[in-house]
Amino acid sequence: MFDTNGVKAKMTAVVDRFKEEMKKVRTGRAHPDMLANVKAEVYGQYMPLNQIANITVQGATMLLITPYDMSNIEKISSAIRADQALGLNPADDGRVIRVPIPPLTEERRKEIVKTASGKVEESKVQLRQAREDARKDIKGMELAEDAKKRAEKAVDDMIHEFNTEIDKLFAEKEAEIMRI
Repeated sequence: MFDTNGVKAKMTAVVDRFKEEMKKVRTGRAHPDMLANVKAEVYGQYMPLNQIANITVQGATMLLITPYDMSNIEKISSAIRADQALGLNPADDGRVIRVPIPPLTEERRKEIVKTASGKVEESKVQLRQAREDARKDIKGMELAEDAKKRAEKAVDDMIHEFNTEIDKLFAEKEAEIMRI
């Protein structure tokens, strides 16, 4: 009998990665994960902001960044400003960095949805790859034909379930992005 637990674990990992990617997508509200991909060059290497500063939300449209080492404040500001995908303009007062989150235009919202839909497709490709790997494993096993068919159907049902979950997560995120 074919063990579907390994396939399910791979597909669950794909969905988990997708959820993490969706957390990083900008929705018009301030969220610390917006800066998750920003890295500043400090101490001779590039480090994620969450390792060199405390990032908090101040109101719905403002991020407040407090560096652990005040000598890094300019480097952190520059790193945020340099990330063109974010389009943010931080301001520092020597102790903290305030990052106002400008309201999204309709055009920018559609652009963000388009980028997010690309992540949907990437995740679905990964799911299909997991299904193909499982099918190869099934074909290579010494099983009766009907057992192979049942195993393939179980894998197909799983991929359908995970695709539906990704579509549902994306629909929720799209509604959140397009909400004014």
